[in-house]
Amino acid sequence: MADAPLLSVDGLTAGYNGVPAIRDLSLDVRAGEVVALLGPNGAGKTTSLLAMVGLVPLLGGEVRVLGAPLGRRRPHQLARNGVLLVPDDRGLFPSLSIREHMRLAARTRDTRREQEVLERFPALLDLGSRRAGLLSGGEQQMLAIAKALLARPKVLIVDEMSLGLAPKIVQDLLPMIGRLARADGIGVVLVEQHIELALQVADRGVVVNHGRAVLAEDAAALLADRDLVEEAYFGAGRFADHEAVGGTA
Repeated sequence: MADAPLLSVDGLTAGYNGVPAIRDLSLDVRAGEVVALLGPNGAGKTTSLLAMVGLVPLLGGEVRVLGAPLGRRRPHQLARNGVLLVPDDRGLFPSLSIREHMRLAARTRDTRREQEVLERFPALLDLGSRRAGLLSGGEQQMLAIAKALLARPKVLIVDEMSLGLAPKIVQDLLPMIGRLARADGIGVVLVEQHIELALQVADRGVVVNHGRAVLAEDAAALLADRDLVEEAYFGAGRFADHEAVGGTA
């Protein structure tokens, strides 16, 4: 079916040493959609992403990727099928140049594809020989996303792309994620602390708190009710009684 989810998460429960950090999370992501996963530090957002790519074992629920159960597939196997994670540490080697990173990330030596991807990030075009450790935070984040795009992803999972970046850089980078999703038909799950910017980019938002999804709605509806979002985010008001399930990620 053309509109079937690229990524389907149903009742996901995951954590460490048998202790859940996230419980009963459900969401779907279709081609060209961005789903923002929001919540305070320690709410279980990163654990959720890691479970979606097989880095944290499921304690319950199911994850279906491109129509098939996640099973025991590992991140490198998922990457070959077009499911890529951009971690919050960006996964870069400080001593390697931009071009070296691109060549390492490419499945085959395809300089045309490398150039095509880099042209989406004009700030990187003239910096091919610069080592990643000498790039600004924003340039490093662009490189991390460019590396992922080389593989022509179907699903892109992005953890805290704004971490450590100045607000002005975030305002430029977050809309880029939405444009990439819609132009290339990529399904994106985006963990982000900048609530309003994330919801402006996203189609839907899911707020997690104390290890549970407490609010899920269209992004436009969430933007229109900031009080509701803040209550969910901080566990206040009608969300004050949601019980923590443990975990710190």
